[in-house]
Amino acid sequence: MNPTQTIKILIICGPTASGKSELALRLAYDLGAEIINADSMQIYRGLDIGTAKPSAEQQAEIRHHLIDAVDPDQSFSAASFSAAADTAIRNISNRGKRIIVAGGTGLYIRALVNGLVDSPGGTGELREALHGEAARVGNEAMLEQLRLVDPELAAGLHPNNLVRIIRALEVYRMTGVPLSHSQKEHAFATSRYNTLQVGVSVDRVLLYMRIEDRVERMLAAGLMEEVNGLLAGGYGADLKPLRSIGYKEAVAYLCGKISYEEAVRLIKRNTRHYAKRQLTWFKANPDILWFEYPENFGTIKKHAIDFFEQ
Repeated sequence: MNPTQTIKILIICGPTASGKSELALRLAYDLGAEIINADSMQIYRGLDIGTAKPSAEQQAEIRHHLIDAVDPDQSFSAASFSAAADTAIRNISNRGKRIIVAGGTGLYIRALVNGLVDSPGGTGELREALHGEAARVGNEAMLEQLRLVDPELAAGLHPNNLVRIIRALEVYRMTGVPLSHSQKEHAFATSRYNTLQVGVSVDRVLLYMRIEDRVERMLAAGLMEEVNGLLAGGYGADLKPLRSIGYKEAVAYLCGKISYEEAVRLIKRNTRHYAKRQLTWFKANPDILWFEYPENFGTIKKHAIDFFEQ
């Protein structure tokens, strides 16, 4: 047996604004655990308000890992996350603390639990041709191509995620097999850790109301000022973190491309669409146990205690 398979990890996942962070904090208090962040934007320093990072007080009370890990102009991938999380897991385990991984970036969680899919390496010529095609026809047209050959994978992607769209098309053109099929087969591989995966389930109407409220609170807390500070600090608008939801719309407003009202509308709309894609991704994982929160906190806590103590 792989030594890491004896390490137990509680994973809290689900869509944005579902209450994952609050649930993880409550469980960490009660279970004597530390939290590893699995949100791809909370990784970056300086992106605080728009990513809904835990407050300084919360981080002081419960130790968090992989928050503010890199600067906005540094690259960070699912492979980077898996490697960094592995190190954090070993350190937490060696100190005798329990481990909670919490976040909504499904690819990060999959990379940690199952490793990355062993798909064929691309050729420079094919990738260059696909990028050229995207420049001519646009991202939406490329995503439509992917829907025709791999609708399952395409359902979880936004047109702006051109890197993954092109990678999926590349794999299909090289092998004739949809990348989602390889990912499914990979998901049945032995997990790298002993995990209990809990998904936070929220009624769609309530979730959208929470998203609207969260966006308003972010704006009141100074989201526009935060983004302006990043730009003034020399970080380019084309950097990956500043192309994420909340930041790209703020950049467009600050650069005079859209009105404030339009920026707010787009942040809310794009966040709703992102939450829908997150649900599509997580619902495809049969290992996730879904619970409404906070209604079922007691049940979730019992499952967690039984898992850690069995």
